[in-house]
Amino acid sequence: MDHLKYILLLLFFSLNVFAQEEIVHSVYFEFDKYNLKEDQKKSAVEFAKSLDSTIVESISIYGYCDDRGKDDYNFVLSTNRANTIRDELVKNGITSKIIVSIEGKGRILIDDDLVENLPEVRSKNRRVDIVANLKEIKVEEEAPVEIPGLYENIESNHVVGDRIYLKALLFERGSSKLTPASKKELDRIAKLLLKYKNYHFEIQGHVCCTPPYHKEAVDRDTKRRELSRNRAEAVYKYLLAKKIPKYRMSYKGYGTSQPLGKDPRLDRRVEFVITKK
Repeated sequence: MDHLKYILLLLFFSLNVFAQEEIVHSVYFEFDKYNLKEDQKKSAVEFAKSLDSTIVESISIYGYCDDRGKDDYNFVLSTNRANTIRDELVKNGITSKIIVSIEGKGRILIDDDLVENLPEVRSKNRRVDIVANLKEIKVEEEAPVEIPGLYENIESNHVVGDRIYLKALLFERGSSKLTPASKKELDRIAKLLLKYKNYHFEIQGHVCCTPPYHKEAVDRDTKRRELSRNRAEAVYKYLLAKKIPKYRMSYKGYGTSQPLGKDPRLDRRVEFVITKK
């Protein structure tokens, strides 16, 4: 049965490979361990060998731990886990040249009082992600994102429910920090929001490219699964500093729940949704 699930998973990947920029396969470890059992070795090797070399540019390997223990110890443990996977792949014929990154990320922090099944969540965080980075599919930079109810600028005639998606307001992978280009775009947006004073809106943060069992991504700065929320909050705070009144704004993270269905990089985004006018 497990073998059948694995085949179906690979079939799913092959059918959807061009709808994403990476494929992630996770190998889970026992508490405080970095050695592999035979089924874990087989899973990692079969995944790597199943990849289509014509569309895979490189492989990255990232190790993680749960939230227990000290940072220094968890960094070493997560690095050992990543190196164990790397060694197993190389031993089984995966060229080391394609493996461009082996990195221990340390522990993933969680809020104990907000998690219903803490042991299960911790077990999912004791893992290594084998990330197949796909070759870039070029998209036309000026091509509009044509989705009903989705606009690319703030205008004078919006109705409640309209979504404003800003192509220039994008984030780097795993980051909620505003780039210089994003700040420049927000400066422009702030002027429009001060002009159209009647709009109230929700700032919605989004992420792309997480494994299917995670609805939210890890913010590499906080090491918590709160990336989309942090992106929305970063925009909220910037607009506050630009004199947009607090009562007009709210913010919320939506994780991977609302993909645009376009190039996945476009899902590292923040949208404005009109809630009142």
